[in-house]
Amino acid sequence: MNNIKVIGIDLGATNIRGAVVDNNTIGNIVSQRIKSDGSVEDVLNDIYAVVDILLKNNMASAIGIGVPSVVDVAEGIVYDVQYIPSWKEVHLKKLMQERYNIPVYVNNDANCFAVGELYFGKGKGADSMVGVTLGTGLGTGIITNGKLYAGYNCGAGEIGLFPYIDHILEYYCSGSFFNNVYGLDGVQVFKDAQAGDEQALRLYAELGTHVGNAIKMVMYAYDPELIILGGSVSHAFDYFKDTMWQQVKTFAYSKTLERIKIEISELQNSGIIGAAALYYDNQK
Repeated sequence: MNNIKVIGIDLGATNIRGAVVDNNTIGNIVSQRIKSDGSVEDVLNDIYAVVDILLKNNMASAIGIGVPSVVDVAEGIVYDVQYIPSWKEVHLKKLMQERYNIPVYVNNDANCFAVGELYFGKGKGADSMVGVTLGTGLGTGIITNGKLYAGYNCGAGEIGLFPYIDHILEYYCSGSFFNNVYGLDGVQVFKDAQAGDEQALRLYAELGTHVGNAIKMVMYAYDPELIILGGSVSHAFDYFKDTMWQQVKTFAYSKTLERIKIEISELQNSGIIGAAALYYDNQK
């Protein structure tokens, strides 16, 4: 990767985090709380503040930004950013390139997760891979022919919106499952499971069945060689892996089951690294 320095920016619901990524080494992380209820300019200024700090002592060849929204990837326009009401349509790439005069790449945060795994994580060398983020929601990024596939409208892989049971898949297959179905706080359920609480363990077993169904949908739709699970819920993998695999093994094609690999992400700060990896993916 020729030691190219790229700034990776992870725009979240309440914070923006960024760092300079040099090959697979991440520099000091700069974090700032954003005015998520503010104007378009308020949030832009929060982003600028972080990038300005990162560029102060570093030369960077590009900036990659991951956002929780649909993106016009070619133009770098973000639409209807989650948790930032004013960001209905923001020409982020154009604004950033005019300010910093270096290439800027913008994509959905789930796509950033997948491309980060491809270049820096367990997806290295994979030809076909799906990154699945299990957090507050369910996100999916698709790698095909060794490159990110975002779809015509940056909507490829939105399996969380598939109809499922009496709702959509994300309702049951994410960290929100515990509250959605049982009115329980997911963080507390995790703590209870760590303490060996039987009810909490039963709830994770139930979640595992839903995760297994989500994985089967990924397998039927994309037939990847590798699936990587990330997001906060993946930290509880030991509590739901058995029922997940029980459900995955009901997949119709036995040869696919023999060959599929399912891994848990070990990337630290995957949002930042994945955003930086957009640069490398766009060099192909």
